[in-house]
Amino acid sequence: MLGVNGWSYKPYKPFFFGVGDIYICRVAPDQNSIHFEWLAGGDGNYEILLRKRDEGTFALIGTTKDTSFDITGLTENLDYEFFVQSAGLKSRIRLARTGMVEGIVVNYLHPDDMAYSFSGRYLCSPSLLRCPDGSLLASMDLYASREPQNLTLIFRSRDNGKTWHYVTELFPCFWGKLFLHKGSVYMLSVSTEYGDLLIGRSDDNGETFCSPTVLLRGSSHSAHPGIHKNPQNIMRYNGRIWETLEWGCWANNVYHAAMVMSCDENDNLLDPASWHFTPPVPYDPNWPGTANGPSSGNIEGTLVVFPDGKLYNVMRYGIADAQPNYGLVLAYKINTDDPDAPLEYSHAISLPGNHSKFMIKQDPATGKYYTIISRITSPKLRRARNLLSLMVADDASNWKLAADLIDRRECDSHKIGFQYVDFEFEGDDIIYLCRTAANAAHNYHDSNYSTFHWIRDFRGLQPMDV
Repeated sequence: MLGVNGWSYKPYKPFFFGVGDIYICRVAPDQNSIHFEWLAGGDGNYEILLRKRDEGTFALIGTTKDTSFDITGLTENLDYEFFVQSAGLKSRIRLARTGMVEGIVVNYLHPDDMAYSFSGRYLCSPSLLRCPDGSLLASMDLYASREPQNLTLIFRSRDNGKTWHYVTELFPCFWGKLFLHKGSVYMLSVSTEYGDLLIGRSDDNGETFCSPTVLLRGSSHSAHPGIHKNPQNIMRYNGRIWETLEWGCWANNVYHAAMVMSCDENDNLLDPASWHFTPPVPYDPNWPGTANGPSSGNIEGTLVVFPDGKLYNVMRYGIADAQPNYGLVLAYKINTDDPDAPLEYSHAISLPGNHSKFMIKQDPATGKYYTIISRITSPKLRRARNLLSLMVADDASNWKLAADLIDRRECDSHKIGFQYVDFEFEGDDIIYLCRTAANAAHNYHDSNYSTFHWIRDFRGLQPMDV
């Protein structure tokens, strides 16, 4: 057996872990159906077996020579178990729950489905990318608290998001962001929660990736400070590539100190010597404009060029137990003349989506700033993520509501969430990938869907104050 010489797998198979003789690589339930796909195996003649969860024996419901199948005529809001077999080979038994969900399902994972339990049980960290060949890539990782958290799944659409298919898996890879540089696809991630910072490249539009390079060492343990990041937009500014990250952890003495990393755009991105990192800057409650009371500080920054022409890191701000208890984010100024200089706190900004990751982008056509947030509307619902909204600002600071995109405020805010959106401008539209918790998700945070969406003619929306 030879050692590994890449980063991508189809699929990743841990020793002695039952991925199945035939690998089911994508599941996408709907209101009364379950679509699923698998990698070829057996003799090419496939049988599909199904039962209601924990009820009776499996029944043969169909055969196919394809590597996908639609199970139809199912009861809404019910759990089912299914598998595929061919010539004595069988897949794992997989789980899915029927039900309506907003958008197009890129992938789904039932909270009790243990198909990826060596990494996690929930789909997180959405990243979206338009490739040089015109296709769309969508990635997501497998999360569960106090689990290894080290696998990322990648899917492709060749029809602008209408249909999606499995591409590959990256291991180890967590909190990853796909981006383009000089015609190649890159993934910037960590090896696991608070683990090593990794970067790898694909020269075939994301089909395969080279072995990743370690750019910075982390602790690789959730109880000890290490690298924290999120899938944020890569910024090109003054001939350099910039991205955000933090140093810290949620355990013990909670802190996350703000950082950015950068590289000359003409240097080799896979060479650690090409990258510079600013020293971590911890949150200071004495900064002007901050909330009064306890705070977990700042994480998950987004890079923005403000109207003054300077580059800033605008960061999520944990103030759920402070006053005010929502509605503020903090901006740090980046010294772009010295890539090793620490960030400098600048000011607070009003934005009613500070308790989950958001991304700010500037529209190249109008110069306006846009963000998609899990909008908070009340101090009593400061952790809710059941309202997803598009916001717009002329100056990156005075935000107005452009539109509510998904409004499920009639549902239990502990059980449903639309969050961590990654989005792209596409002509007159915006496309976005959402971490979605719905239809009996474990909770609002632990998502069971990755969903794709369009916002048509976003510039024609009429902003309003909120």
